[in-house]
Parts: sequence; structure tokens; C-alpha cells
Amino acid sequence: MGNCLQPVDPIFSIDTNFSSLGDEESWNESYEQFYYNNSSLDDAAPCHSCNLLDESTLPFFIVASVLGLLAAGAVLFALLRPLFHWELCPGRPILMQLAVGSALFSVIMPVLAPGHSTSLGIILCSLGHLIWYGLAFAQALLIACRACLGPRLGTCQFPCFTLGLTVGLWGVAALLALPISLASVAFQGFCTLNFSRGVGDLQYLHATVCFAIFFLLPLGLVGVMGLKKALGRGPGPWVDILWVWFIFWWPHGVIVGFDTLVRARVFLLPSCLAQKVLDMLLHLGEALAILHCVATPVLLALFCHQTSRTSLPSLSLPARRSSLDILGTKS
Repeated sequence: MGNCLQPVDPIFSIDTNFSSLGDEESWNESYEQFYYNNSSLDDAAPCHSCNLLDESTLPFFIVASVLGLLAAGAVLFALLRPLFHWELCPGRPILMQLAVGSALFSVIMPVLAPGHSTSLGIILCSLGHLIWYGLAFAQALLIACRACLGPRLGTCQFPCFTLGLTVGLWGVAALLALPISLASVAFQGFCTLNFSRGVGDLQYLHATVCFAIFFLLPLGLVGVMGLKKALGRGPGPWVDILWVWFIFWWPHGVIVGFDTLVRARVFLLPSCLAQKVLDMLLHLGEALAILHCVATPVLLALFCHQTSRTSLPSLSLPARRSSLDILGTKS
């Protein structure tokens, strides 16, 4: 990102700064040789680009955390006690894991909120980033796993395999979040990243993981679905409203990847304005990703409502009565 430093004031021209050296003739010769001017000083000055998610956005973090925790708790209660026939939802264990992940994300969000991270220390900053991105990676992998398993979830085939697979996905997500955890530092009230030599490689690895999980993974699912439909090779990945989850993290994965290429000087930005726009997009992408903790329970509720409404009329009368008896017993 750009530095929050004011650029050099153009009123301090070349003549006023260097005329006090007393050798105006020598200076004029060097000026003619290297063609210095005021605009070159402006271009060399640090770019003024401040963080949009600063201490003033702490209420945003708190409100999103509270709303996300309440919504996830309500969805978990409805899934554990099927008051609305949500026990008919295929893959209910995966849905509950998504709700748990959203709730935990809401809990950890105030820890990484700007303004008070210096009192927490580097250990809690590292742990916070590990949980933050580990939960996001786990939710993305769970949604992709559910899309690939498809209708087999509704037939309760291989429950042990499904449970072991989801546990493995949580482990993989934790491993993928390790680079960002090791590169985390607390600096001036913010949990940020350390770009020193050696540690910067961890940040580049984290950007690669974000780009792969948040951008390439949903793009690959769409590509496989289109390819299977075009070749007539049977049904592709199961498409439902839960795929909307990727919309909240897709910009973050793309912009983080591009920002890393800019830092590595693979792409050179033409001006300070371009750097400011990139930093603003980076912060807006992070804010949109934060809102997923509120949107995920809503998406789960909509999916379960649609599924139960379409599945209940298709049940036979004895099956419907047994479902109601189970509901009455649990209540």
C-alpha cells in the first residue's frame, strides 16, 4: 500500500532549495544536464494513501460481529432443533459447519478491529489472522465439497466418509492460513503484515492461496459444470444459493493477488492515483469479505427454507407423520 505521508510541497522549488549553496553557476549546469523540475519531485514523493478501515470504522466491525453472531446462532438453533422441517435439508452436517464457521468469524472479528491491537500483542494478532482466514478457507472448501458431492448428500450415502472429508478440509484450511499467521505483526494499533526480507515470501504465498481459493475454485466449479453439460457427461457440481458466498470473497482474492504483483514489481502502476485506487479497492474488498458473516446465515436460512418447502410435499404420508412425530418428541 501507499504510505500515509504527505507529498513534497511544490512551493519548495529547485531554486529556493539550492540557491543557498552559493554556486548558482554549477547548479545551473547540473540542472540543464539532468532536467530536474518540480513535477519530478512530486512523482518521487511518497504516495498519500491512508487506510479506509481505521479507528473510525470500529462500529462497523462491532455491528457486523453482533449481527453475524445472532444470525448464525438462530440458524444453528433451527438446524439442531428442526422447527421448520430443516432436518430434510441434504447435507445438514455441512450446513451446520458453515453456520459454526460464520459464528466463529463473528467472534474473532473484534480482535482484529483497528485501534486496539497494540494492547493485544503479536501473538493474538497471529492467532486472529490464523482463525480469520482459516475459517474463510474452510467455508469455501465446504461449499465446494458440498457442490461436488451433490445429490448423494440427500441419500445419506457414506456418512463416515463425508465426516472424515469435512474434518480433513478444516485441517487443510488451517494449514493454508499459516503463512498469514506467521507474517502478522502489531503496528500502531493495527494487526498488519511484515514485509521484511524472508517474511515477505509468506505474504506472497498467502496471496496465492487467497487467489486460488476465492477466485480459481469457484471459477473451476463453473467451468466443470459447463463442460459436463456441453459433453453430456451427467450432472455437474450442485448449484444452489450458497454459491453466492463466493461473491463476498471473490474481490478480496483478486485484489490481494494483484496488489502482491504490484509489490513484487511485476506490474508497475503509472501514477500515485492508481496506487490510491488500488488501496481503496483493497480496503473495500476486505469490508465486503467481513460482511459475509452476516450474509452466510441468511443464505443458509434461504437454502433450508427452499429445500424443506420442496421436499415436504414429495414425502409420503407415513414419512410426513414420522417427521412430525420426531419433531414433537424433540420439542
